[in-house]
Amino acid sequence: MKRTLMMALMALTLLGAQAQEKKEESKGIKLPSWVNELKISGYAMLQYQASTQEGAKSNSFNLRLGRIALDGRVFNDWYWKMQLQVNGNTATLGSSPRIVDLFIEWQKYPFLKVKVGQFKRPFTFENPMHPIDQGFIGYGQVVNALAGFSDRAGAQASNGRDIGLQLQGDFLKNSEGRNLLHYQVGVFNGQGINTGDVDQQKDIIGGLWVEPIKGLRIGAFGFTGSYARKGNWTDLDANGNEVVHQNEVRSLQQRRYAFSAEYKANDWTVRSEYIHSTGQAFKVRNQKSGDTNDCTINEAIGDKADGVYALAIAPVIKKKLYAKARYDMYRSDGDWDKAKTMYEIGANYVFCKNLQINAEYAFVNDRSLAKHNYNIFCVDLDFRF
Repeated sequence: MKRTLMMALMALTLLGAQAQEKKEESKGIKLPSWVNELKISGYAMLQYQASTQEGAKSNSFNLRLGRIALDGRVFNDWYWKMQLQVNGNTATLGSSPRIVDLFIEWQKYPFLKVKVGQFKRPFTFENPMHPIDQGFIGYGQVVNALAGFSDRAGAQASNGRDIGLQLQGDFLKNSEGRNLLHYQVGVFNGQGINTGDVDQQKDIIGGLWVEPIKGLRIGAFGFTGSYARKGNWTDLDANGNEVVHQNEVRSLQQRRYAFSAEYKANDWTVRSEYIHSTGQAFKVRNQKSGDTNDCTINEAIGDKADGVYALAIAPVIKKKLYAKARYDMYRSDGDWDKAKTMYEIGANYVFCKNLQINAEYAFVNDRSLAKHNYNIFCVDLDFRF
C-alpha cells in the first residue's frame, strides 16, 4: 500500500509539472488535445492542541491533515479528481496514507450531473465542506459519527466518503438567474473508502434543498443502507442456547436523516444541522487489520443516536479577522446519560487566500465520563497551494 501511494504521488508530481509546462508553453511538452485542463493542488493543517481531560491529558503539536490532489477536465464535459491523504502512519487504518477521492463526473447539463468513483456522501451540508473552510477544530460531532468520518457503526475512518454512483443537479431558476432547487442522490457500497461491498446491499443516500434568498439554504437528507462484516460472533437462539457463527456475513441496517439550514452571505456564516440515526454498531471499530473479523454487537450504545450543532462565524474585519462560536452536542445512545456537549469560542485570521490561523477554546461536558467537564485549547495553521 505504501509503495502504491508513493508511485501515485510521483505520478501526481509529474503530471502537475506537465500541466504547468502546458500552461506556460515553456518546454514544448504537450498533453493530449482531449485534456482541457489539468492542475495539481494541496493543503496542510498544522496544529497545537491541549486537553485537560482527566486520565487523558494532552499537550501536543500535530500534523492534522496533509493532502495533495490532481484534477482536471477531459472532452470538455468531464471533470475528474484524485486526492491522496499523505500524512499519518500505517499503524492504524484511520491515520495511514490513503486515497480519499478518485472520481469522474459528467457535467454537460447543470440539472443532471453524473459522478462515479469514490467521493463525499451526499449527506448533510457540512460533510462536503473543505476542512479549512469549515472553520472550527473539526466537523461537528454528529457529522463525524453519522456521515462517515469516524462512523458510529464501526467502519474505518472514511472522511465522509464511499464508493458509488451519484446524480445531482440544480434547476428552477428565478428572475435573477439563480437556481432555487438542488437535488442529489447516490447508490454506494456502504463500507467506506477503498473497500468493496460485503453484503451485496447498497446504501441509498440523498438530499434536497431550496435557496429562497441568496445565501440561504434549507435542506433535508435521507440515508438507508447497511454496514457489514464477514467474521465471527456468538448469539442466542430462540431457546436461549449459544450459537457460534464463524466466517459469516453480518449486516447492520442503518437508517438516518438530517435537517439542515445555512446562511452564508455578506462575509457571515450561520449554520445548524440535526441528524438522527437508527441502527446497531459493531463493538470493535475497524482501525487495523483483523478488526473486521469481530462481528460482536455493541450492546452498550443500543440502536439510536442523534445530535445537533449550531455555529456562527462573524466578520470583525471583513475578509480578514473573524469571531466564531459553536454549540455542538452528540448523544451516542440517543439518551442524555452519555451526551457530549462542546461550547466553543474562537477567532480566525486570514493572512491571504492561501494562509490562515485559527484559535479556539472549548468547554466540554461529557456525561459518559466520571468527571464530566474538561477544557480543550487548539491553534491551527492552515495553508494551501
